[in-house]
Amino acid sequence: MAVDTPARIAILGAGPIGLEAGLYGRFLGYDVDIYEQGRVCENLFAWGHIPLFTPLGMNRSRLGLAAIAAQLPDHPPAPDDRIVTGRELAAQYFLPLAQTDLLAGHIYEHCHVTHVGRTATLKGELVGDPARGEQGFRILTRRADGSERVGEADVVIDATGTYPNHNWAGQGGVPALGEHQARERQTIAYHMPDVHGSEAERYAGKHTLVVGAGYSAATTIVELARLAAEAPDTQITWVARNRQDDSSEGPIVRFPNDPLPERDALAQAANRLATAGSPVTYLPDASLAAIEPAPDSNRQRVRLTGVEPAAVEVDQIVANVGYRPDFGLASELQLHTCYATDGPMRLAAALAGQTSADCLAQTGQGSESLLNPEPNFYVLGSKSYGRGAQFLLSIGREQIRDLFAMLVGRSNLNLYETI
Repeated sequence: MAVDTPARIAILGAGPIGLEAGLYGRFLGYDVDIYEQGRVCENLFAWGHIPLFTPLGMNRSRLGLAAIAAQLPDHPPAPDDRIVTGRELAAQYFLPLAQTDLLAGHIYEHCHVTHVGRTATLKGELVGDPARGEQGFRILTRRADGSERVGEADVVIDATGTYPNHNWAGQGGVPALGEHQARERQTIAYHMPDVHGSEAERYAGKHTLVVGAGYSAATTIVELARLAAEAPDTQITWVARNRQDDSSEGPIVRFPNDPLPERDALAQAANRLATAGSPVTYLPDASLAAIEPAPDSNRQRVRLTGVEPAAVEVDQIVANVGYRPDFGLASELQLHTCYATDGPMRLAAALAGQTSADCLAQTGQGSESLLNPEPNFYVLGSKSYGRGAQFLLSIGREQIRDLFAMLVGRSNLNLYETI
C-alpha cells in the first residue's frame, strides 16, 4: 500500500536495522520517529566483545556512509574487508550514523514502546477490511522515569530484534526444573559471556556448563578454553542435543570452501575441543532435566538426561540456545505468525523454501513477504526471522529497500545503488 510523504513512520528499535530504516525514510522525505528502549545499538553492545564473521563492508550501507561523510568528514570509514567486534561496528558506523542531521533529533532513547494499536479500532474489528488501514496507529511509550506518552504514526516498523528474549535450556524448549530460579539467582546466562573482560572473575578457575550446538555456543566454548589456558583450574562441560557418530567432525556444522574464514576457523576450533577431552568434556545427545543448588556449596547441581554422568556440579551455566521474538507490544493488532518459527507468516512461508543452513545462502523475499494482515505494520530485521538464526544485516537492508519501494509505489527504487 503506497503511503505518500510526509507521512509519519514510527520505527521501534534503534539497532542496526532501525537506524538504516530511519535513514532510508528520511532520505525519501518521511517524518520518522525512532523509539529505543535502551540506548542506540543496545543489543549490539550486549555482545559487543564478539567479532563478527562477516566483514565490515557487509554490515553497512553506501547510503549510511554518504550520510556520515556529509556530516562528519573527519570520520573516515575503515576498510570494507576488516573484521570488527560488535562494539567496533557500533563505534565506527552506527553511532556516527545516529549523530547525522538526518537522524539526530528523531531518536528517542530509554523510551519503551509497551503497546501499539489503532486509534479507534479494536483488534477484532474490520478484519480483512482495507478501511482498517485508513486509521493511524496509537503508540504508548514509557520513559525511564516511569512517565507515559502517546505517539501517533501512519506506518509502524518493528525492528526490536530478539536478543533480549532467550529460549529455554530444558528438554523440548520447556524450562528445566529450577531453571527459572537459576535465572533469578543469576547462575545461568543466555548470552555469550565476556570471559576475558568484564566477566572474567565469574568464570576463571570455575566449572562452567555450556548448553547449545550453534555458533554462539561454539564461541563460548572456544573463549572458555582460552581462559582455561590462563587459569588452569577452569573446567568446561559442553552439553548438546546433537547426536555424535563416527563420521561427524563434531557438533558445529562446517561449509565446504566457506567464504567466511572466521566462521570456519571457529567451527574447527570448537569441534577439536569437543573431541580432545580436555579442557572440555563434551556430552552429546543430552539435555538439561533439572537445576538445583548443590548441598553444602555455592554450586549448582545439574541433572542431565540421555547421558552419563547423570548429574554434574558446576559454578555457572551458559545456555546459548537461541532467541525468539516477542510480539506482546502488538497484541492489539492483527498479526499472523508462523506456528513453527514465531515469525510473520508470509515471510516464514517464503523462508521455508530455502533449505541451506548457510546464512550466506539467504536472499530477500520481496515486498509481498513483508505484508501482514495489519495494514502498514511491518516487521524487519532479526525479529522477522522468528527463532531462525540465519539473519544477516545485508538481508535487513534488502527488506528496507523492498519496503520503501512498496511504500513509495516505485518497484525499481533502490537508494543503496543510486546514492
